[in-house]
Amino acid sequence: QVQLTDSGGGSVQTGGSLRLSCGVSGYIGRRYCMGWFRQAPGKEREEVARIDINDKTTYADSVKGRFTISRANAENALYLQMNDLKPEDTAVYYCAALEYLGYCPRTPDVWGQGTQVTVSS
Repeated sequence: QVQLTDSGGGSVQTGGSLRLSCGVSGYIGRRYCMGWFRQAPGKEREEVARIDINDKTTYADSVKGRFTISRANAENALYLQMNDLKPEDTAVYYCAALEYLGYCPRTPDVWGQGTQVTVSS
């Protein structure tokens, strides 16, 4: 079973940057797409970015051009570089793993515990 541990959240001002990290353990012979999701207070969890097994990336429109998802397979790690942060980016961010089934499914199989990102104006 894959286990995820996310970190790197914090408090920044508008326009600031943060880099989220996700450590992956228990990875045994399976292939996973990876993603970052977020949930703001009173809102549903939403997908922010994902990266497939061929390192193809997709982003939510709200973060395109500001966020970059990347993975380091040798380190069993996933990252989210967030630049030009805005107050509306404030949320708990979760890394997620989606077992590759010939395609990347929409719903993750495994979640990290979440890390808080707060952006003040």
